[in-house]
Amino acid sequence: MTAPAPAPAITPVLVRLKLSLLRNGLRQSAGRRAAYLASAVLALLVAALQFLGLIALRGTAHAATVCVLLAGVLALGWAVMPLFFPSGDETLDPTRLVMLPLRPRDLVRGLLVASLVGIGPLFTLCLALGAAIALAHGAAAAATGVLACALTLLVCVALARAVAAANIRLLTSRRGRDLAVLSGLVIAVGAQAVNFGAQHLGSAGLGTLDPAAAVVRWLPPASALGAIDSVSEGAYAAGAAQLALAAAALAALLAFWQHSLTRLMTAPDGSTLAAAAPEKDASRLTGALGGLLPAGRTGTVMARGLRYMWRDPKTKAAWVTSLAIGLIVPVLNALQGTGSVYLACFAAGMLGILMYNQFGQDTSAFWMVAMTISSPRDAYVELRGRALALTLITLPYATLVTVLTTALLGDWPVLPEALGLSFALLGAMLATGAWASARFPYSIPQEGYKNVAPGQAGLAWLSVFGGMVAAALLCAPVLALTIWLHASDAASWTWLLLPVGAAYGWAIAEAGTRLAAPRVADRLPEILTAVSRG
Repeated sequence: MTAPAPAPAITPVLVRLKLSLLRNGLRQSAGRRAAYLASAVLALLVAALQFLGLIALRGTAHAATVCVLLAGVLALGWAVMPLFFPSGDETLDPTRLVMLPLRPRDLVRGLLVASLVGIGPLFTLCLALGAAIALAHGAAAAATGVLACALTLLVCVALARAVAAANIRLLTSRRGRDLAVLSGLVIAVGAQAVNFGAQHLGSAGLGTLDPAAAVVRWLPPASALGAIDSVSEGAYAAGAAQLALAAAALAALLAFWQHSLTRLMTAPDGSTLAAAAPEKDASRLTGALGGLLPAGRTGTVMARGLRYMWRDPKTKAAWVTSLAIGLIVPVLNALQGTGSVYLACFAAGMLGILMYNQFGQDTSAFWMVAMTISSPRDAYVELRGRALALTLITLPYATLVTVLTTALLGDWPVLPEALGLSFALLGAMLATGAWASARFPYSIPQEGYKNVAPGQAGLAWLSVFGGMVAAALLCAPVLALTIWLHASDAASWTWLLLPVGAAYGWAIAEAGTRLAAPRVADRLPEILTAVSRG
């Protein structure tokens, strides 16, 4: 009796699967192929420049500091990227493989090797090699560098896989898509933090990072690169301990990853119920505000708008991003000593943009709203309710940001005029947003990361940027009054700009919604068609 043929190794199969998924994905459309190639070229260019830059640090006083901290930042990126972009790599979803007769240990080994195929691992390897060349001095350090590069790459890849496997059911739920859409906020906040840090380093020097590097060099996978520097300096025991930490972290991540795969293969999926439970918060939120909202259709529209802010992923992302950037720009500039109280108007401007394309935010559900609009009066009440819902959050927030910026700068005499300009800008944005919503509606796709449906990019640009230019022109009277008061040595009267700006903002917003209402009532079929395309 012949023995059964041995089962083929799973690792080569998974590697071929990864390559097939990549190849088939690029065949789907020319746009996707161009985007992938462009991102690959850009990533490789940055990796090459980073590689050369690290080599140039060889022999400098702060080479170890830079290399260790870069490794720490890179590991953090590997840890959080699966949370924000779970659909970026189909092989990150182990639930596609749980029904196959595979052992978790074999699956972990195969997926780990398959994960080494891609732009991200190549980028990481370039950083590790550049750091090893910059830090290695002597044969022992060079041998340590070979092992450190392998450990750094494997720990980063295993970290991403372990995080993805532990959270995959959440990430594929609606709550997970909420988290993915909010990735824009993290990018915006991170960019501002990097800018602030770069400016601080430019004045203080790299020496200020040495205390942080002294801690990070003992945290995997940066500890592997720290071992190269330790061995180069003759601290062989410290280098061995740092390598052992990286190896222990790799073993722990692989064990945790295997445990998560075992749970996925054997435990029922309860993430849907867990993710749906917090939805009661939105009802409690609008219910608590119900007694404060106006009666009739205006209050109903406001409650609906607030509920969209809480539940709809795209709307929530837009709100959180605008709130964060509106605070970051004036506050960070104030902390750096280069800001102005007038930059606080940025908060009102960022939130005022949310008034644009009001009907597109409803997508195809706008037909239910359209059924209730039979006259310009109905359209006016609808627009007014949406504007009031936005103002309910924007007005106190813009005031808070302005007061905070003023406190950081200590320029309290400018506070009234800055608040007046913010209120005038908000009213102008509400007015032009109502008009743009009626004149240039466009659809917002609910899936993916696009904010404009194909073929409507021109409408979106015209709506937002054209409206912003119009809002700036509408603010000209208040701005001219501000300049005149300062130029005529009437600074003691600048407090009048607060009531003037508030009254002007209310008047211009009221006029804008009243002018836009007849157009909404007349163009309902066109608006419905435009916003339902996505």
